Amino acid sequence: MSTMTKQETEDLIQEVLEVYPEKAAKDRAKHLTANDQSVEKSSKCITSNRKSLPGVMTIRGCAYAGSRGVVWGPVKDMIHISHGPVGCGQYSRAGRRNYYVGTTGVNTFTTMNFTSDFQEKDIVFGGDKKLAKIIDEIEMLFPLNKGITVQSECPIGLIGDDIEAVSKTKAQEHGKTMVPVRCEGFRGVSQSLGHHIANDSIRDWVFPKSEGKAFEATDYDVTIIGDYNIGGDAWSSRILLEEMGLRVIAQWSGDGTLAEMENTPKAKLNLLHCYRSMNYISRYMEEKHGIPWMEYNFFGPTKIEEALRKIAERFDDKIKEGAERVIEKYRPQWQAVVDKYRPRLEGKRVMLYVGGLRPRHIIGAYEDLGMEVVGTGYEFAHNDDYDRTIQEMGNATLIYDDVTGYEFEEFVKRVKPDLIGSGIKEKYIFQKMGIPFRQMHSWDYSGPYHGYDGFAIFARDMDMTLNNPCWDAITPPWKRGSSDIAEAAE
Repeated sequence: MSTMTKQETEDLIQEVLEVYPEKAAKDRAKHLTANDQSVEKSSKCITSNRKSLPGVMTIRGCAYAGSRGVVWGPVKDMIHISHGPVGCGQYSRAGRRNYYVGTTGVNTFTTMNFTSDFQEKDIVFGGDKKLAKIIDEIEMLFPLNKGITVQSECPIGLIGDDIEAVSKTKAQEHGKTMVPVRCEGFRGVSQSLGHHIANDSIRDWVFPKSEGKAFEATDYDVTIIGDYNIGGDAWSSRILLEEMGLRVIAQWSGDGTLAEMENTPKAKLNLLHCYRSMNYISRYMEEKHGIPWMEYNFFGPTKIEEALRKIAERFDDKIKEGAERVIEKYRPQWQAVVDKYRPRLEGKRVMLYVGGLRPRHIIGAYEDLGMEVVGTGYEFAHNDDYDRTIQEMGNATLIYDDVTGYEFEEFVKRVKPDLIGSGIKEKYIFQKMGIPFRQMHSWDYSGPYHGYDGFAIFARDMDMTLNNPCWDAITPPWKRGSSDIAEAAE
């Protein structure tokens, strides 16, 4: 339960917005709200998936980031060409720690950077010939790759290069899957459209090739979709599914392969972890192939038990018994974690601002440790994400969409959380303010956080951050005198 009333939260929002020009304040007010669990549809209280305001510090990415960095990048046995100037490829390479098994440069390529390194002459005369030459060179140097994707950067869409024609020609020449992805960064309002474009490219360029291929199916075939194996998350989730008797035939896209993606339309159930980035392809498979899908949450023991039982309900008694067996097996393990860390974390208050599923999925894991999430928000959510969030948050808690740097800082100063979980762009600002912080995009280079194994690491990391003695040397703004703040500003 938030320590603020709904009126106090609404007053805080209005106070923060007062510094904006009238038009900007009116626009931003639509993206900020005090949570009300009685609201059935979030569209009645918050607006999302709109362009960020010019002049504010937004933390969003672009469509290229959504495709290359999230959906396609972790597919380990394919090579992903960043088609355009070198910067986009370099700065999107290996930033999300998508763990994989394989020999880098031989049969896996996740952490390598392939770019067409566009120059001025390519903008003037076009880059199709250069792209064709790069694909030929890749085939010569890395013959064990299973396919290539062409991830378009902004200039490709502006000059009108025909990457589809090049991909078709080279696919025939080399006998491999070549996928053109029109994910130029200027498309859409955030990385969210890049997810959608990448999903569509899988539908159009990967699935048709698997039609008619032999596959030995079982009644227990499932897939993990939307887990990017950050710090090994997909592995710690897969263990639980396989222990309860299911067969995981595909893992998207962390530690995933092209062959697994091709097998996915043969599954009995698609298990969707990151709803935002992969709901499009899951809905397509439901409509086209009749494969049901369900969202699941493997953060924290309470949500894990709930998810395992819901998954088991889709199968027979064998799987239901398997789920109960898994729950009983791991209960002593997670109870020991709670017994150790909860006394050190009880009552601590957390504010989150992340992407994908984390702003709502992680709440249960904090609650298992006696902590409370008092504010949350998404970088690139749509309203169906907020529909799922309202019931997870306490009444009167803050919810913010595409929050600006200024708003986030002011909210933190007033709400005074004990811990902030957000991204690398916010990390050092809040740490310099003296507030414990965890980088929740890549688990601050730790993890996994999914599954029972991940919960132990999650609890340890939160304790290590919150109870680190370094915070005794720094004073957060609300504990300083006004003269100290003025001096710091100089």
